[in-house]
Amino acid sequence: MTRSVTLLDIAAAITAIWALRGAFRTARRSFKTTKLRGPPRTNFVFGASKQILESLDAGAIYEEWAKEYGVVYEVPTTLGGKKIMLTDPRALTHFYARETWTYVHTESARFFLQHIFGRGVLWSQGEDHRRQRKSLNPAFSPAAIRNLAPIFYSSAHKVKSAWEAMIDANSGNSTSIVFTVTQFELIHCSRLDSIGLAGFSHDFGSLDGKPASITRIFDTFGSSPSRSAVNAAVLLLSQVFPLLEYVPTPRTQLLREMQRIMEDISKELLARSKKEKEEGVVDGKEDRSVIGVLVKANDSDSSIHLTHDEVLAQMKILLAAAYETTSVTMTWALLELAGSPDVQSKLRQELLALGEEPTYDQQQHSLPYLDAIVHETLRVHPAVTDITRMAAEDDIIPLSESIVTQSGEVVNSISVARGTRIGIPISCINRSTEIWGADAKVFRPERWLEEGGIPRKAQDIQAYRHLLTFVDGPRTCLGKGFAMTEFKAVMSVLVKNFVFEMRDGPNTQVELGRGMLPRPKIVGEEGTNVPLRVRRYEG
Repeated sequence: MTRSVTLLDIAAAITAIWALRGAFRTARRSFKTTKLRGPPRTNFVFGASKQILESLDAGAIYEEWAKEYGVVYEVPTTLGGKKIMLTDPRALTHFYARETWTYVHTESARFFLQHIFGRGVLWSQGEDHRRQRKSLNPAFSPAAIRNLAPIFYSSAHKVKSAWEAMIDANSGNSTSIVFTVTQFELIHCSRLDSIGLAGFSHDFGSLDGKPASITRIFDTFGSSPSRSAVNAAVLLLSQVFPLLEYVPTPRTQLLREMQRIMEDISKELLARSKKEKEEGVVDGKEDRSVIGVLVKANDSDSSIHLTHDEVLAQMKILLAAAYETTSVTMTWALLELAGSPDVQSKLRQELLALGEEPTYDQQQHSLPYLDAIVHETLRVHPAVTDITRMAAEDDIIPLSESIVTQSGEVVNSISVARGTRIGIPISCINRSTEIWGADAKVFRPERWLEEGGIPRKAQDIQAYRHLLTFVDGPRTCLGKGFAMTEFKAVMSVLVKNFVFEMRDGPNTQVELGRGMLPRPKIVGEEGTNVPLRVRRYEG
């Protein structure tokens, strides 16, 4: 007697096939991948991932493990998974040379990026990534960024005027004012207005008091001082089961709202830009703004053609990446200057000695101490603290120094099988005493100016200025020059006109707070508040 096949039978068969496939892949990776030493599995479900997620300084943990287990080691992750961490310069060079081809986004990362931003340059890989990046290059060329410098200075001067008005309003009580996160949101507003004008030829007007939904949603991520257990569990489990991103937690609901807001803004700006082009508002001139380049790529039939959805994805990426990363880095820079009066004074004297407002070329060549402070901030406080990729094919990674495997064998290279996860602990490498010397944890801009200030091992890091802050290889941050030029413009205007001090004195403790990206916060303050005392520089 035969029995009809039910949906439950089909589901069971699919589950069994999926489980067997997963077991086969795991067995293959285990057989073909070098068995490395590493920290123990401290949590049965999450491995060491929960410890890393909850730490306020994951880089320090990664560095301790590198000292104990070697420059390449294995970390246990969620549901029995493993990840190989690379801190060796030669291994890093090999890895980044093969990004987007041999080493690609994990399935969960691609799912997240597509869900939030769409199939843009962050999501794409291989030839698709090369095409999208090539289409964007003209908007971020040195010539294009040189033309944007006046926009950055204009936004910075608006912040200066607003702060002067606040100090004047408070002058009956004091010659200085304590700025909390509310006043420092002006820097964030400056970022949004600069992105709008430089990237999309649109003035959001946030510095003039116009409400901006995008700033509200980003800042909401930092309003909670801690991550809930549910949020943490869903975040970690979604790295194995990407569909968990749809579970309605406070975090996923915020992400969905952020996606909706960025989608609405991008569609409106793109429609307006296309209409202006059709009506001849551009007046036949080549529009090198990001949106101008995107519209051109969308209209093109060449190899750099972008679809309508790809154009929207690039716009959402620029809104999120340019706003959040540079805002956080600028706040770190002001905190470091407030905690180092001598450094701040030396920078101010360099800016005053120049006299005029620095041009784009003077930014690059005539202000060495400003350049040193910017790069030291990027070194000590990278906006992205670590990344994870997956091997798309078997590979052998060479090492600059030997390591000891689980079996006690000494090797100068490791084998990784297809499907192996590879992690790059950016903050660890940027601040490693093994790489940057005994004072690696200290904010000391002079290292960039002294002969021999950059150790030999740090020079072996083949990324921009030997830092992984902008990563390296094919995925090197496309907006690096954009961000650096704006960063320097804002710092030069603010430091020349104001003195920054820690509200509670030089021993004020600063730690990492939670946000879309890790943000600085003063210990004891709610959320990611950063109160500083600010007064006019009187000469």
